[in-house]
Amino acid sequence: MRSRMIPLFILLSWALFFGFSANREPAGKSLKIMTFNIRYGTAPDGNYQWSNRQEHVYRLLQEQAPDIIGLQEALHFQNQAILEHVAGYECLGVGRDDGDTSGEYSAILYRAQRLQVRNQGTFWFSQTPDVPGSKHWGNSITRICTWAHFEDDSSGRSFYVYNLHLDHQSQPSREKSIDLLLDKIDQRDNRDPVIVTGDFNAGENNPAVISLLKYKKRFFRPSYFIDSFRLLHPQDTNVGTFHGFSDQAGEDKIDYIFVDRRLEVKAAEILRVQPPDMYISDHYPVTATIILN
Repeated sequence: MRSRMIPLFILLSWALFFGFSANREPAGKSLKIMTFNIRYGTAPDGNYQWSNRQEHVYRLLQEQAPDIIGLQEALHFQNQAILEHVAGYECLGVGRDDGDTSGEYSAILYRAQRLQVRNQGTFWFSQTPDVPGSKHWGNSITRICTWAHFEDDSSGRSFYVYNLHLDHQSQPSREKSIDLLLDKIDQRDNRDPVIVTGDFNAGENNPAVISLLKYKKRFFRPSYFIDSFRLLHPQDTNVGTFHGFSDQAGEDKIDYIFVDRRLEVKAAEILRVQPPDMYISDHYPVTATIILN
């Protein structure tokens, strides 16, 4: 009788252990990320100019309440207006034209009560990445990436965010920009997980996007990054994120939240809801909720 009970006890123990493990709370805390091209505020967009859209942008950010927002095409006055109207955020980044306040930002907004900035900076997608305003790879417009190293007070975990806006015309610029991005990521101070947000101006089959997904530096395998949206929606075909202030979005998803494979993705969404007779931007925002394991 005793010899029969021992295996049963072991089986029950395993079942309890694995059952509790499957349903236990994750060790880390959830973190909501958004990437959003808000369309630069001086664009002559008629009914959809910034002054008509801004209140909707503020409301969207308040309702979604991301912990991190990667903005693209944000001018200095737009960043300041968001900080004034949406409580709880601080802003990192510089204008791409002079490394100060001139030109578009690839700004990172973050919840200051939760996240501490350990380090941050901006580099230019060029042969001289530390030179403000520089561009060399066939892009007529200056392109930048702003990054930050955060520590999460609620979990004690640390992570990096890189937010970028790739060129809309030059494919060599897009590919070389990703090469530079990956070099910068590989040179970071420690091995904390990485999140990349941005408007890539490139669909999922573009070589620039593919090279990011195939990145295998150091010990990471089979690759380092995954597309948070595709991880949860692998078969979705309605994925266009640029609509140009119309009801017809393009076929390609060009706005992304890429995450380190060591991070768990709990949710991902393309936010297509628009207010009546208005568009919040000419891009749909994209969100992802991750666990800082």
